[in-house]
Amino acid sequence: MISMEQEIKLTQYSHGAGCGCKIAPKILEEILSGSFTLPDNKNLLVGNHSKDDAAVYDIGNGTAIISTTDFFMPVVDDPFEFGRIAAANAISDVYAMGGKPLLAIAILGWPVNKLSPSVARKVIEGGKSICAEAGIPLAGGHSIDSPEPIFGLAVNGLVDIKNIKQNNTAKAGDILFLTKPLGVGILTTAEKKGMLKPEHAGTAARQMMQLNKAGEALGKIKAVSAMTDVTGFGLLGHLTEMAEGSDLTAVIPGLSAIPFINDDLEYYISRQCVPGGTHRNWDSYGHKISISETWGDKSEIVKCLLADPQTSGGLLIAANRGAVKEVESVLNEYDLGKHFTPIGYFTENEEMAVLVQA
Repeated sequence: MISMEQEIKLTQYSHGAGCGCKIAPKILEEILSGSFTLPDNKNLLVGNHSKDDAAVYDIGNGTAIISTTDFFMPVVDDPFEFGRIAAANAISDVYAMGGKPLLAIAILGWPVNKLSPSVARKVIEGGKSICAEAGIPLAGGHSIDSPEPIFGLAVNGLVDIKNIKQNNTAKAGDILFLTKPLGVGILTTAEKKGMLKPEHAGTAARQMMQLNKAGEALGKIKAVSAMTDVTGFGLLGHLTEMAEGSDLTAVIPGLSAIPFINDDLEYYISRQCVPGGTHRNWDSYGHKISISETWGDKSEIVKCLLADPQTSGGLLIAANRGAVKEVESVLNEYDLGKHFTPIGYFTENEEMAVLVQA
């Protein structure tokens, strides 16, 4: 049994990592086939009839409860950081709906014969620290003995019904913003393979531990038509859900405006530091994406960058062109000013869900 005093590499105890271990979109659709029905309760405003980030239930007086859960296997080796990342990722679903987190319950699966309770305690402490940053209590939880370490949260939040943001309500002409850089999956894969450059150590973890607090403020902007967060399906996957749900086509005019976590992602891709989730993602929705022939041999790199599974990724925001300044003001307030540049826009449905131009 590994204790806190011994060197811990949590990622060695899991077959997947972070949101990269999500079930592939195509397989998930098969599992949930027939489950996406209209709500059978008049107070259930958002349920399993859509592919949204959380469920939303009307409790009266113009207010609704947001309910969500998210958990995964370690994406980093440090137990405290793993707890912080998993908690930030779970809470993000509330922010992505425009809500304010209220409380959280922990979900813990632990290989008790392999890793000591002291390691699990550090994971819980990490989750608790992020809950404190979000201003909510970690109010309890449930644990099981499992073959691999698993941690996450069930989170409840509150939102004014008029401020609810969904991922299927974008409008033609809306501008797209992304609040965190892409490339987390590539860096964590490089680290797991022992190929991460020293200067990139900790870069992915620091980003994954950042809360998407701006979502609550963005929810109050009426001209923000739709919102989601970018996680295991990658930018293209979540953008596809947004486009199909809204019966639109998303256009990415090129990669120059898309934020990436560093300038060495192509270096890592060339050395096969690509998560398995990237290929599963592309196999699931690649037929819905059009990548301009102008990319030529670079098209594979484009796929690896834009289908890269993110853990605790940024908010993907669709806003009316007239609200750009208002959105930029909120991004600036939350120290996200470097993400002012729109990464794309929505247009009328052109059959393909996403067009990636050069």
